[in-house]
Amino acid sequence: MKKLLSLCFCLLIPLSLITKANAGEQAEQLFKQLAPSLYQIKLIDIASGEKSSIGSAFQITEDGLIATNYHVISGFARHPEKYKIEYLDNSGNTGLLTLKSVDIVNDLALVKRDVDENQTTNNYFKISATTPIKGEQLYSLGNPHDLGMIVVPGTYNGLKKESFNERIHFTGSVNSGMSGGPVVNKNAEVVGINVATSGNQIGFLVPHTKLVKLFSDYQELGGQNIVEQMATQLSANQEKLLNSMLNSQWQMRQLGNGQIPIIDAPFIRCWGDSNSDKTEALYFAAVAQCALDDDIYVDSRFFTGMVEMEFRYIESKKLSTTKFYHLYQNLFSRAGANNQVDKDDVSEFECAHNTITTRADEHGMAAKSAFCTRAYKDFPKLFDVVFISASVDQQQQGLISYFSLSGVEQALSQAFTEKFIEAVSWKQ
Repeated sequence: MKKLLSLCFCLLIPLSLITKANAGEQAEQLFKQLAPSLYQIKLIDIASGEKSSIGSAFQITEDGLIATNYHVISGFARHPEKYKIEYLDNSGNTGLLTLKSVDIVNDLALVKRDVDENQTTNNYFKISATTPIKGEQLYSLGNPHDLGMIVVPGTYNGLKKESFNERIHFTGSVNSGMSGGPVVNKNAEVVGINVATSGNQIGFLVPHTKLVKLFSDYQELGGQNIVEQMATQLSANQEKLLNSMLNSQWQMRQLGNGQIPIIDAPFIRCWGDSNSDKTEALYFAAVAQCALDDDIYVDSRFFTGMVEMEFRYIESKKLSTTKFYHLYQNLFSRAGANNQVDKDDVSEFECAHNTITTRADEHGMAAKSAFCTRAYKDFPKLFDVVFISASVDQQQQGLISYFSLSGVEQALSQAFTEKFIEAVSWKQ
């Protein structure tokens, strides 16, 4: 039996090598075929003349329309007076690109190089009409770390389960600089666009269907005002997200002597912790946190699209009433927005303070609350919202309830607030 197993093992090695060799040959052939339609994109700061960011891109029409990631050209999209977009092709030619359309939610952009009628070519990428199957071999192309264009074999592993906006899980090395590059199947058809990495051979791609939609809209509507386009997309995405959350089941969970809501949605992830193992602690504390595992990149200092909820229960029979109040007050004052913004992009927070009752029955909770908003300067219908309430009707115990929404319209934030308040109560 040992000899048989040894023989089988020896036979498997050449088979593995053959498979790898075939994958390598396939990758080499694809690169030779597709290289003329691959580009490096540089965002150039006009004042300094130096590059501000780099990425990859690929041509999708014979007349010079090129696809890339939004985040690669985001500086130009927001400050066209400060930057210019340049390309470098496989032959060393350079030139300027014009920004035609964006999909900020799915991190896509369309740019265009000037092509005269005598320069049109069939060297452009074809978009796949089908979705890959799980385990299918794919090939990611791009310019990692500004080292030159390469092709990286990898595997399609379906959609990321916890993502509200679809992302493909790709087992392969998607490195810095490859953002915006195409991912193709064995037929050289685009099935995804490089967008992010978590390291350790874990990459994420934008599905090709998002590019198809962006291109279709561009063909139908032509060039649009980029800022207005982004505002419309951000608003539509948050409307879809908030309505999905409002229409999901809100499951009631016990936290200490309180009842809190947990939203039953696959894109909302929750964690919990307590000090129940600290027998000498002066007070008992338990916390539950839930958040959307996504955000939307506007620029390097401005992120939006997030949702966060947090509940903190504290109870003490060892602290005096005064010390307990100071502890409680300190926890209440820590709340804030969970998204990164620049002061030039948003107004200052304005807050309304109230005393509320969470529900109209014996389990209702009397609480002090603060509802705070700040406006987006470039997207006038959108706001960041922070709500926090702290129970005030119990001695030596309290429940602090908090949520933060980024980039939402007023009506949706009010609907979410009303449902949130009604869901918090004391234990039945």
